[in-house]
Amino acid sequence: MNRITHSNLLKIALSLFLLNSISVFLYFSSPYHNHHRETTSAPPPPPPPAVATSHDANRHFLTDEHNNNNVNYNYLKPWPILPSYLPWKLTNAADVAFRSCESHFGNGFTRRLNILPPSSSPEHGGSGSGSGWFRCYYSETLRSSICEGGSVRMVPEMIRMSRGGEVIEEVIGRQEDEELPEFQNGAFQVLFSSGDKNSKYFKNGKLVDDEFLDNYVPEGQILRHTMRDLIDSIHIVDHQEFLCDQWYEEPTILVTRFEYANLFHTITDWYSAYVSSRVTGLPYRPHLIFVDGHSRAPLEETWKALFSSVRYAKNFSGSVCFRHVVFVPLGYETALFKGLSEEIDCRGASAHDLRQNPDDRKTARLSEFGEMIRAAFGFSVNSHGPENPVSGYNILFVRREDYLAHPRHGGKVESRLSNEEEVLNALQNWASNHGECKMNIVNGLFAHMAMKDQVRTIQEASVIIGAHGAGMTHIVSATPKTVILEIISRKFRRPHFQLIAQWKGLEYHAINLAGSYVNPAVVVDKLSRIVKSLGC
Repeated sequence: MNRITHSNLLKIALSLFLLNSISVFLYFSSPYHNHHRETTSAPPPPPPPAVATSHDANRHFLTDEHNNNNVNYNYLKPWPILPSYLPWKLTNAADVAFRSCESHFGNGFTRRLNILPPSSSPEHGGSGSGSGWFRCYYSETLRSSICEGGSVRMVPEMIRMSRGGEVIEEVIGRQEDEELPEFQNGAFQVLFSSGDKNSKYFKNGKLVDDEFLDNYVPEGQILRHTMRDLIDSIHIVDHQEFLCDQWYEEPTILVTRFEYANLFHTITDWYSAYVSSRVTGLPYRPHLIFVDGHSRAPLEETWKALFSSVRYAKNFSGSVCFRHVVFVPLGYETALFKGLSEEIDCRGASAHDLRQNPDDRKTARLSEFGEMIRAAFGFSVNSHGPENPVSGYNILFVRREDYLAHPRHGGKVESRLSNEEEVLNALQNWASNHGECKMNIVNGLFAHMAMKDQVRTIQEASVIIGAHGAGMTHIVSATPKTVILEIISRKFRRPHFQLIAQWKGLEYHAINLAGSYVNPAVVVDKLSRIVKSLGC
């Protein structure tokens, strides 16, 4: 009897184990089982890979035209866990008030525009799953749109611009117009699988008309809106015309840049790409393609850290098709840039406080983004800044130095502070004689530092001092307790860094000059008061 009982129990246990194994297999076989889930935790294991015919050096997944639609997340970086993360998915669009902080810095893209729905035609497999689709999300506050589509084809030969990605020294003297894209009609295409050539979608061949562009992708004050031009070039085609030399199976974002060698403007591009990835619910960090012909720049290191891979559109041979592609708004359309010319009444706050007490006039989005940059380089995002550090307080003095920025640059930068070296010497003297606490003066010669080292230096700083200049934009990655001291010459009295500090909730001080010379004693006195507030 005992032997029979044990035998039955063993059979039951084996049956349960087999049933559980089948359930787990079915769950993870679905490539989008976690696509729309909002969480701050690490992503689950990726679904099984699609069958590939080839891989390229940048790890994007290439398949032939007849392959399946599975998404291979093995080639995508996961989103990191960020303390300041707040959900991006909208439960109710009406909850995001017009001109609120969330509408400026988060998901204010509340108006969904379904431009091309997937075909339900039984042609090509009976489910319409091979058809393309296209939609946009419009922000009334920012007056711009994030668009995305499926089964989209890019024809690099129909984009007029330089190749892009070259070493600067190889293209010295190349004009900016050569690097900006000009799109022929049909440079981008979206598949519509309906066999009805009389369908309204085939009437003019174009995906959207001028009225749509004026309403949802307006030029505004932008003299040459390259993303609007890109969307204007999109044509609708059928299967006979939709011929692909290579496929990107994983989600990919397309970015066009202007002032790509300037840190401030590049951070607006990074932010727009990050927001677009979050608004469209991408479960992993996407691939990125530059639809411009700019040469390589040091700032590209951060693009590569933030996203799964980076390529230039003109570096492809033949047409490229995307299973899912996102069109990123220009950096000029972000609140970071718009705040320079229009009032954005927002203050930085912790995500913890906003979870407990939501406030339309407060935001944690820039803190979230700063943590994203630090995490992308593998740095801790849990530190709020040093408190009585044994190794001492780091006082970072951000400096300007000559470097070759782009093909039209002579290698010389304009001085914003005429006695920068004198100020550095005064700070070092002050630190060596400070009795209360150990002070480390960090000579911030960023122009010849790797981006990872620049971000590390920012993260480790207790106080950041610098003359007005693009390098100060790094404060977006500063820890919450960092104090900012900006020295502003008369010629460069602009609000860039005061605003970033305000939107991040950082303590900010300024020394306004009558010219470009600052009395070193004034800087030392201001710094002494700041470190006293730190307990020194």
